[in-house]
Amino acid sequence: MSAPAPSPLAVVAAEPLPRQEEVLTEAALTFLAELHRRFTPRRDELLALRAERRAEIARTSTLDFLPETAAIREDDSWRVAPAPRALEDRRVEITGPTDRKMTVNALNSGARVWLADFEDASAPTWENVVLGQLNLIDAYERRIDFTDERTGKAYALKPDDLLATVVTRPRGWHLTERHLQAPDGAPVPGALVDFGLYFFHNARRLIDLGKGPYFYLPKTESHLEARLWNDIFVFSQDYTGIPRGTVRATVLIETITAAYEMDEILYELRDHASGLNAGRWDYLFSIIKNFRDGGQKFVLPDRNAITMTAPFMRAYTELLVRTCHRRGAHAIGGMAAFIPSRRDAEVNRVAFEKVKADKDREAADGFDGSWVAHPDLVPIAMASFDAVLGDRPHQKDRLREDVSVAAGDLIAVDSLHATPTYEGLRNAVQVGIRYIEAWLRGLGAVAIFHLMEDAATAEISRSQIWQWINAGVVFENGERATPELAREVAARELEAIRAELGDEAFAAGNWRQAHDLLLKVALDEDYEDFLTLPAYEQLIG
Repeated sequence: MSAPAPSPLAVVAAEPLPRQEEVLTEAALTFLAELHRRFTPRRDELLALRAERRAEIARTSTLDFLPETAAIREDDSWRVAPAPRALEDRRVEITGPTDRKMTVNALNSGARVWLADFEDASAPTWENVVLGQLNLIDAYERRIDFTDERTGKAYALKPDDLLATVVTRPRGWHLTERHLQAPDGAPVPGALVDFGLYFFHNARRLIDLGKGPYFYLPKTESHLEARLWNDIFVFSQDYTGIPRGTVRATVLIETITAAYEMDEILYELRDHASGLNAGRWDYLFSIIKNFRDGGQKFVLPDRNAITMTAPFMRAYTELLVRTCHRRGAHAIGGMAAFIPSRRDAEVNRVAFEKVKADKDREAADGFDGSWVAHPDLVPIAMASFDAVLGDRPHQKDRLREDVSVAAGDLIAVDSLHATPTYEGLRNAVQVGIRYIEAWLRGLGAVAIFHLMEDAATAEISRSQIWQWINAGVVFENGERATPELAREVAARELEAIRAELGDEAFAAGNWRQAHDLLLKVALDEDYEDFLTLPAYEQLIG
């Protein structure tokens, strides 16, 4: 006997939003309730498995390819499903949150794909969660044009054939949505909320537009998590009566454990897989988190000193390209996070050269596309990939059979010659405070020191502070990384921000709160798995 249909999820402790009834329909909330009933128990089991695996890494300080899935890796016969026409050419992708202005600008940017982000580039206020969904609906219905009341500037969509294809990124499995509640009071995963609302409202709209419901899957740590997503896709397509295989997913390989399971992740999703992406900053954060007990050999230098030419990063990206192309999937490169200056041409010149070199390298390595954070970078990245691809939509025929990566190559952090610096500590504190302050105001994508930063920024900032202190790092100026030093640097940074903004503007912000939260997650003896968990408890809205 089948289980009775669940009651719709209830909206709790949330101020009403304009037009929210268009998103939070009874039918949509019933669909979310069914997703929650069927799949949240498995999500909970998989989160417990993450903790078990982390404990094993702490015990052994190593990782390896899984012996139990060797047959999948060694089988040359299987491929992922062919890419749909709308995802065949992905040479430049732009990322950003789903606010109304960004929605228009990203779709108009000239990029082939827009990663519409409900994850690291979006602080999950109720307004961002619900109105972000509404903005995407409005975009597909071509009713999103608007005039900014403050500036008077008009924003309007270009013709459909000039718009980027949308690939939506829901929240990671670890996050919950406090404003939607099941009848038993259990918390609902934010991933199911973001996926479910977008899929339910837009799957048929997108099919009518010649596209489909496409997703980026963040923070995946194992092929078992990919299997869960695949089962969600199958159920959701059957529930709404659309053909299986309509959903397509690109998985971010942004955790160190997932790097050892790329084949298996594609295999689990093979009827729905579109590709893999090299997510740089979260990947480094994941290395620190998982190997934080591993001693000096796993201590990373300053974030900005870790380029994609580092041997362990080369191993990761080249293995990703080889794996994807062997299986007929797209390999998508990392983020160019530079934000152009409107005042300093020399800053732009130097940064544009670095962006070009980075995208030239990715295209030469065999990637089929890459990410940028700002529309001004689209032409630079496009030129790099145009030079290699020409009229071809991708370069999956480059199988990279020259690549051979051993298990130890992916965690050979000690192959780097750079070491942590005092300035690196100061930068981690500066960026961490500034980003968290903005996040607590509901902003998930923030320009700081000419870089577009998201939640991965704060994660690596606080993780590096934690790692350097616990490893007893001594900086080039002779000072040792200690909690006391971190507090001194943070206090000076807070005063510098006050001087920069003035007392009134400083008091109007969340600066002390951000300062305190950064120090808590950077200095606590018990390492917090994700900064966004305690931060969400302090997020208003």
